[in-house]
Amino acid sequence: MRDDRDYKLDLSKNTGTAVPAASNQHAGEDARVTDSRPFLSVHFACCNVYLRIYRSPDGKSYQGRCPKCAKLVQFAVGEGGTDSRFFRVS
Repeated sequence: MRDDRDYKLDLSKNTGTAVPAASNQHAGEDARVTDSRPFLSVHFACCNVYLRIYRSPDGKSYQGRCPKCAKLVQFAVGEGGTDSRFFRVS
């Protein structure tokens, strides 16, 4: 599968505790996505909630909060990052 993204996530500057989760992507899943804004899928284990976190307008980070307990998580975009798009925050 070809990866045409022009960025990688740099998790070395992460302010939260995130662990890449196993990806269950199916072939052609990207074709079904209608929203062109880049996002991460984050599972907040603290409250068992999944949330999409969208990239900031400046394109340098992803930032979000758990909708139940307001725990903050931030992911920096940079070279040498990860290809994972799914994360679990403890």
